[in-house]
Amino acid sequence: MADADERRVADLSGPERAAVLLLVLGEEHGSPVWSALDDDELRKVTLAMSTLGTVTSKLVEQVLGDLANQYNRLTVVGDFDRTHELLLKLLPRERVDPIMEQIRGPAGRTIWQRLSNVQDNLLATYLKTEHPQTVALILSRIRAEHAAKVMALLPEEFATDVMLRILQIDTVSKETLDQIEESLRLNFIANLSQTSRRDAHDLLAEIFNSFDRQNETKFMEALEQAAFKSAERIRALMFTFEDITRLDLNSAQVLIRNVDKADLAKALKGASASTREFFTGKMTQRAATVFLDEMSSLGPIRLKEVDEAQQRIIAIAKGLADKGEIIISKSGNEDDMILE
Repeated sequence: MADADERRVADLSGPERAAVLLLVLGEEHGSPVWSALDDDELRKVTLAMSTLGTVTSKLVEQVLGDLANQYNRLTVVGDFDRTHELLLKLLPRERVDPIMEQIRGPAGRTIWQRLSNVQDNLLATYLKTEHPQTVALILSRIRAEHAAKVMALLPEEFATDVMLRILQIDTVSKETLDQIEESLRLNFIANLSQTSRRDAHDLLAEIFNSFDRQNETKFMEALEQAAFKSAERIRALMFTFEDITRLDLNSAQVLIRNVDKADLAKALKGASASTREFFTGKMTQRAATVFLDEMSSLGPIRLKEVDEAQQRIIAIAKGLADKGEIIISKSGNEDDMILE
């Protein structure tokens, strides 16, 4: 190896440069980098660091300058999707989704995301007056589940024509898409708030879903006395923690991957044996054993903690359903309700 005074950055290997940077960062600032290295990288960097010897300030400056030059040539893109993806790697989903939703807001959604949340009957009514080719392009760009509901409401002959045109869709020019988006904004989205009214029972059902157990019981009893039929309808629309047991295998596994295991343990402390078995049955035998041990180690917990944990898991389930990643049903028949 060349003398310390003679070494240049070009003389250093990749692991040696990394070692210099980590030495400069020190324990506090270098910790995240160390934890991100795999075993092979860790071995190489450790070996390089242990044989590095004295590194002059001039060489350190060259290493840092070389790194800065690389970043000067690097183009980065900051957008909503990349930010969301990065945050999900660093923070729990239940913290990330509300933040990103607040940042995005209704105005920040693309026209296609907004269409996927429009009531199917309203969208179908509008599309009936459009050219089948335009309808084909629109339905090909929204969520398949929503497109299916809208398609079912179109006249059969018209819907068949639309399906045939979807089969023939090839590359669509940006100009064409821009024209369709502009037309949707001016002729449909802009007038949507004037033509749509959210069902009051749906709204109250969501409010009841957000109550803790004590307030839910209190207000439901009061509502039953004042308007029994409405109370029954709201109860049928409510999504409870027990409804999660109706998830299909794939949806259940997606949900389990996205929930905090500490929250799940607390939530299941107050759940029925069948609900516990539903969740543990979707885990490997080893993972289920570890999870049950952790749940037992919690000991007695307050009912309020159970309710709060269950509400957080329900919120995550609804968020995943909104994105089409899982399907939540209220029953086991063809009238299953897909939460949108």
